[in-house]
Amino acid sequence: MTRPIQLPDLALPPGRRVYFASDFHLGAPDAARSREREQRIVRWLDEVARDAAAIYLLGDIFDFWFEYRHAIPRGFTRLQGKLAELTDAGLPVTFFTGNHDMWMFDYFTQELNIPILRHPVSQRIGGHQFHIGHGDGLGPGDHTYKLLKKVFASPVAQWLFARLHPNFGIGLANRWSRHSRLQNGPSDDHFLGDDEWLLSYCREMQQQFPHEYYVFGHRHLPLDVAVAPGSRYVNLGEWVNYCTYGVYDGQQLALREYGAAER
Repeated sequence: MTRPIQLPDLALPPGRRVYFASDFHLGAPDAARSREREQRIVRWLDEVARDAAAIYLLGDIFDFWFEYRHAIPRGFTRLQGKLAELTDAGLPVTFFTGNHDMWMFDYFTQELNIPILRHPVSQRIGGHQFHIGHGDGLGPGDHTYKLLKKVFASPVAQWLFARLHPNFGIGLANRWSRHSRLQNGPSDDHFLGDDEWLLSYCREMQQQFPHEYYVFGHRHLPLDVAVAPGSRYVNLGEWVNYCTYGVYDGQQLALREYGAAER
């Protein structure tokens, strides 16, 4: 296993926390429900910004995203505006691409001052070593997707898609995304034990490059599972059915649910 990229340490001042969220899937399953979810996410960002030292968004924030040179997908202005407000105020936000929004390029970096990361990374936050990423294509299995990911990540595929007019290209991709496993309510809703691919990945990584926390999205099921003594795999779930996120206070990482009473 290749040594992961190590980001600079992030100090955590007293009383400050680090927040992790993923799989908002904005745009799915339709405009009305996506707008309602976006407003909930913006309220969550307002609340966590009060004591946040940093926010990590771990991919599939959008159900589809492609940046043409002079056009981006329509919508999601409330989220983008809120993120701009936070970064303008000096709050670091980091964005990991997922399998639904892998075609992000430099728009968020240039316009919102948000770095875009495409692979899992390691980082010491506070007193603990984290390994962070979206989670797609990791561990054993899912060979068809791994092949498709290589195709979609290729400059040739991106160049070809960019040749499509946005009205057609984005419309085509949105129709494709409607086949997402999120469309029919809760899915992947039981823990698979040793057959969890991301858990297998964490265990393999732990043998060579130990971490105290492995934080991923993609799986859509909120999980907090032991990897080894003193090491845990936390999956952040998603915001269509669960609205779960992670918060680290310098002592431990915990899963929480936002706005359960209003849903």
